[in-house]
Amino acid sequence: MARLTKKQKENTAKVESRAYSVAEASALIKEISNTNFDPSVDLAVRLNVDPRKANQMVRGVVTLPHGTGKDVKVLALVTPDKEAEAKEAGADYVGLDEYLAKIKGGWTDVDVIVTMPSVMGKLGPLGRVLGPRGLMPNPKTGTVTMDVAKAVSDVKAGKIDFKVDKTGIVHAAIGKASFDAEKIEGNARELLTTLIKLKPQASKGIYMKSVFMSSTMSPSVEIDTKKFGE
Repeated sequence: MARLTKKQKENTAKVESRAYSVAEASALIKEISNTNFDPSVDLAVRLNVDPRKANQMVRGVVTLPHGTGKDVKVLALVTPDKEAEAKEAGADYVGLDEYLAKIKGGWTDVDVIVTMPSVMGKLGPLGRVLGPRGLMPNPKTGTVTMDVAKAVSDVKAGKIDFKVDKTGIVHAAIGKASFDAEKIEGNARELLTTLIKLKPQASKGIYMKSVFMSSTMSPSVEIDTKKFGE
């Protein structure tokens, strides 16, 4: 196990063994994320669900009010009549057959793929490449649509999709440590509020079991699930 540096020990010592309000956690994460790069700020939310059961699967999309802080690379797989629309909305790569060929060859240097219903049939054979990387477009996340411009704009503005993993945890990047604490807090609240709205009827008892905030190199900070209003 790697030994902690002096700075890491100092940061760990600043985290008390208690649960913080969202505002407190956001300020603390910013304070203890003093690295020589700008790390992502992440939330890990443990839900009282069994993802193996269809009626307890939690997945959705949320538009973070302050964006992700990340330059999201978007590929628009569209027919020629939609190319100008996608480009104007800010897509980094626009086209169809040439990009399908590149993906078939192993190219996946994008963060999100937006496409149209009529193109999904061509994407099916590429599921083995796109699926494991979380790049397969999905109507539920708004990335398969005829309104290509809106889909591209939403992603660029901070729209993220999330899905509970097999252990019942939702992991999501909600910003950067360089954000003001208020912006980290605002993004965190938006995700947590969205998760609460998505509570499956089949989930009994305490739905949100634990919430932890951390940055790429920081210790994690527990958020009091009873203090979302503070």
